[in-house]
Amino acid sequence: KKASQLAVLNAAYIKDNLKGTFHLPYDRPCMHECVFSDKLQEPYKVTTLDMVKRLMDYGFHPPTIYFPLVVSGAIMIEPTETESKEDIDLFIDSLKAIAREAQEHPELLHAAPQKTKRRRLDETSAARKPCLRG
Repeated sequence: KKASQLAVLNAAYIKDNLKGTFHLPYDRPCMHECVFSDKLQEPYKVTTLDMVKRLMDYGFHPPTIYFPLVVSGAIMIEPTETESKEDIDLFIDSLKAIAREAQEHPELLHAAPQKTKRRRLDETSAARKPCLRG
């Protein structure tokens, strides 16, 4: 029960801190996850995929994207119950920085990730011509 309560608390904390930075399609109490969209970043030609790839440069694993399907450009954030407040605050600050970069330097997001071992993959080619052998 305690773990569930912490997961819900963490999701609500993230939702409240990112509201206004990212579009919140359903502004109501959340459970263990919160869903945003890329609607506020669209004027800068920045997509959900661009933002989560950039999040990798900040050292975070990208969250679930484009789900649920009823939310265009969805970013579903599901913090675990074990995350510290410091880690959650760093995650929030990173997403706020990415939102600023989307406005001021969208090319950073289009080229992300830059600090990972592998750069951005051509996902269309990978899906159409999968390399199934090492």
